[in-house]
Amino acid sequence: MQRNSPHVVIVGGGFAGLAAARALRKAPVRVTLVDRRNHHVFQPLLYQVATAGLSAPDIAAPIRHILRGQANTAVLLAEVAGVDTAGRRLLLGEPAGSTLAYDALIVASGATHSYFGRDDWAPFAPGLKTLEDALEIRRRLLLAFERAESEPDEATRQAWLTFAVVGAGATGVELAGTLAELARHTLRREFRHIDPARARVVLLEAAPRVLPPYPESLSAHARRQLTALGVEVSTGAKVTHVDAEKVVLEGGAELRTRTVLWGAGVAASPLGRALGVPTDRAGRVQVAADLSIPGHPEVFVAGDLARFEQDGAPVPGVAPAANQMGAAAARNVRLLLEGRPTTPFRYRDKGSLATIGRKAAVADFGRFKLWGLPAWLAWLFIHVFFLIGFRNRAVVMMDWALSYLTYQRHARLILDR
Repeated sequence: MQRNSPHVVIVGGGFAGLAAARALRKAPVRVTLVDRRNHHVFQPLLYQVATAGLSAPDIAAPIRHILRGQANTAVLLAEVAGVDTAGRRLLLGEPAGSTLAYDALIVASGATHSYFGRDDWAPFAPGLKTLEDALEIRRRLLLAFERAESEPDEATRQAWLTFAVVGAGATGVELAGTLAELARHTLRREFRHIDPARARVVLLEAAPRVLPPYPESLSAHARRQLTALGVEVSTGAKVTHVDAEKVVLEGGAELRTRTVLWGAGVAASPLGRALGVPTDRAGRVQVAADLSIPGHPEVFVAGDLARFEQDGAPVPGVAPAANQMGAAAARNVRLLLEGRPTTPFRYRDKGSLATIGRKAAVADFGRFKLWGLPAWLAWLFIHVFFLIGFRNRAVVMMDWALSYLTYQRHARLILDR
């Protein structure tokens, strides 16, 4: 690609960023994808790493490897500190003062955890957005059983064997259900002084039902499946305090626990506010119909960082939406650089799925709604299909088949931080 070709910069190697890069693979442009990590993560399966079902490489792949066949695309490992929209350049963190010029920019830096103004809870209640998060959660879960095994005091032992999951969205439901299976099946007969099956897994949700975005019928099915797995589901339970020894609920009720997992809130990447345009309460950038930002038609925002409303509701922060946004932003970049009008984005909802445990899941495909084994099989097929790379698909299928037959989870290593 000639050096004088238009330079398109993509920030973020998640679903939206990769979709944008791939959509530009045959375009007469130079593409640079910038990310602070060298790998793409299949986030819908992060909970499997967190609960020792899969290893980190099973759901991740180096970005350079994924894009190795695109001659017009380079990958830059760097932290983006800011955006100079007037000067059309990125401000990079290292080396200090370094910049990266662009002719068109796609910002897809994703989202992080939100503690609703209580960031002091973060050390006690890790969320799940990155591989580092998943490995830290796995360490805490497995260490809790080890601490309980060696604890002589009964009350303290029970606190180690009590696990609180805050937030009953898809992440919280998946974590709670899989954690219950880990305790009741995988860890059986492995300890001498405790019975892991006695562990309490408590799912706390401030809303009136689990999986609030789903239809009420599927929420009810999900709750029944969680209960059958041994999860204690508490709805209408608003958390007001979290520390190293307890969770306090509105009204003063306390849950003594040494392990809290956070799945209650999402905040957009701080890079959204660096664009200097309106954002919503979660920090998502309010984009135009073509995903560009006000006053800068050459800057597009995609994925979890974008707030795009369709039919009176925001497009959900899920992988299919991010993929579609990334591809649409890339199309509009091409149109813009060719001097043609950009086109509005239209999200095509392909349905929602949430897995709960072994042969337990719910799926909403509009007119068709599934639960139990049929939903679980649909979830299994779709997630394996969309994994990056053949090796990942093959490894995940083998691991899941073995786990299904034996209940074993072979990634149960406790690693230091």
